[in-house]
Amino acid sequence: MRTDIFNAFIVAAGEVLVSEANLQITRGPLTLERDAYVTKDVSVLISLVGDVWGIAVISLSFETAKAITARILDQEMTDFNELAQSGIGELGNVVVGRASTRLAEQGYRTDISVPTLIVGKGSRISTLGIDRLIVPLETELGIIRLDLALKGINAASEASQANTSASANGTVPIRQR
Repeated sequence: MRTDIFNAFIVAAGEVLVSEANLQITRGPLTLERDAYVTKDVSVLISLVGDVWGIAVISLSFETAKAITARILDQEMTDFNELAQSGIGELGNVVVGRASTRLAEQGYRTDISVPTLIVGKGSRISTLGIDRLIVPLETELGIIRLDLALKGINAASEASQANTSASANGTVPIRQR
């Protein structure tokens, strides 16, 4: 996969988390996985179709999800209720929507689905043989994991190339660990 495609998602996640939740972000080491994904406490799934197609999954713990939602809404979140769920689903939608806009600026046409929220650990999600690039985003509120299983134009393989230049072309200060 071309690094510019992955970078669109990494930079978009950074932009949204900085602007909406005022978070400091450090990107952890990137890894590549092919096995089925096992969900964390909260997982937002958004599909992409078009020139770039596949799925983006944003995962986090209940505590991190509540803390981020509380910060965005400027109100206390004691449990992961419907408002918190809606907030995290919308956060995922904004991240992938912004990535889709960045892809369009690069000449890739994509459409995204509405977010699907999976609440609870242990569900297995297969990407049917599409490698997933795992991007851990470490924040003061906890770790947000971005899984990108994407294919499309010039996207048959090469996902491992994304590890050195991710966020290099973006405008958001994401530190690399």
